[in-house]
Formats: sequence, C-alpha cells, structure tokens
Amino acid sequence: MHLKSQMQYKTSFFFTTLGQFLVSFATFLSISFLFARFDSVGGFAYEEVLICFAAIITAFSLAELFGRGFDRFPALIGNGGFDRILVRPRGAVFQVLASQIDFSRMGRFVQAILIFAYALPRGGIAWTPDKITVLVLMIVCGALLFFGLFVVYASISFFTLEGLEFMNILTNGAREHGRLPFSVYGDEVLRFLTYVVPIALIQYYPLLYLLGRETSLFYAASPVLALWFLIPCNIFFRFGLRRYRSTGS
Repeated sequence: MHLKSQMQYKTSFFFTTLGQFLVSFATFLSISFLFARFDSVGGFAYEEVLICFAAIITAFSLAELFGRGFDRFPALIGNGGFDRILVRPRGAVFQVLASQIDFSRMGRFVQAILIFAYALPRGGIAWTPDKITVLVLMIVCGALLFFGLFVVYASISFFTLEGLEFMNILTNGAREHGRLPFSVYGDEVLRFLTYVVPIALIQYYPLLYLLGRETSLFYAASPVLALWFLIPCNIFFRFGLRRYRSTGS
C-alpha cells in the first residue's frame, strides 16, 4: 500500500531516491579523497574501509526504510494520531512501524550494494561460510540496532511531545562517522560505542574478524551480542507508553 501510494508520484519518488543516493555518495567521495592522500587510516586500507562503510549504510538504510514511523513519531503524538492507534486491536509498536514505510530510502541501499560489489573482491578477505555469516549479521543486527535507536527517539516524545535532536548524534551521526572503523576516533569513543550504545559491535569488532586480524568467537558473534540494546529500548518505550496522556487533539 505504501509503495503504491508513493509510486503515484513517480518523478518525485525518483528524485527523492536519487537525493538519498547522492547524500551518501558525498560521504563515499570524502573517503576516496582521504585515501588519495594516505595509503591507510588507522591501519585500514581503502577497500577495508569501504566494506565497513557499506555495512553501516546498508544497516542504516534498512532501519530507516522500515522504521520511518518512529522517526515521525513526534508528529503522530502532536496531531492526536497516536490516540487512534491505542484504540485499535493491534500492538502499538506494530502499528507505528506500519504507519510509514519510505521506499525512497532505497537510494542509500543501492549505493551500499555497489560499494560491496567493488570492495568485497578486493578486500583481501578469504571468504568462508563463517565470514559470510558474520557479514550478514553485521547488516541484520545493525539494522535492528538502528531501529532500536529510532524507538528511543520516539519514546522521548512521550515526555517532551517533540523528539530531541541529540539523538541524531547516535543515528545519522553513527551513519556518517561509521564510514571509518570506530577505533580511529580514540579509545573513549570506542568504549562508549561498545558498552553504552553498542554500535561498534556491529561495525568495528566483526570487521576485525572478517579481515583475519582477530579469530576469537567474540568478534564473530559481536553483532548478535549488540542486540541486548533492544531490551532497554523496549522497556523505555513501554515506560513512556504507560505515562502517555492524550494531547486532546
């Protein structure tokens, strides 16, 4: 239904998708310009960084594609639309999830696939079933982790009626800074992104396993370990839901 409605305006849909592609393409160019001057960054070669970047972009684009309803959740509360959700015989999370699916976000996804097509054969990785599984987990678990961050952003609206823009540091900011392995930003940032908001568990640690720099099972399973973050996200949403008061719209 969402796809059919968006395709009623094909030109608008095309240019919006193209815009999403070009935004991420600018980030890709910044990586290319950086490696035009330096042979490596933080000990990582160009193709290795591209694999890291493509994994983050793929995960983020999937989360944004299906989680757009949570990104627009403040407006849903402000106009009284959430009241309609609460009187329907379906779960609130499912209804918010299904309220908005933005297929124009596929622009970033297409770019990520193109980057993967270039970087994977040139990354020097000996592809085995376990490494293929780790790459898939980086994308799937990464999408779920970003989705959890969108849920947190939406949950804040229960108390403020507006989402707080600082959450963009952890969503769009993680997407942009994820173009490089998180270790290049320092130990403090890496620890924060490991133990507090575990984005490094779906980016930096599994990348080390893919590149053969680490062989520990922890590095291979780190994307799955990152899913613990969904538990507090769900608790926070339900906590806000219990304290929701209608805007009266």
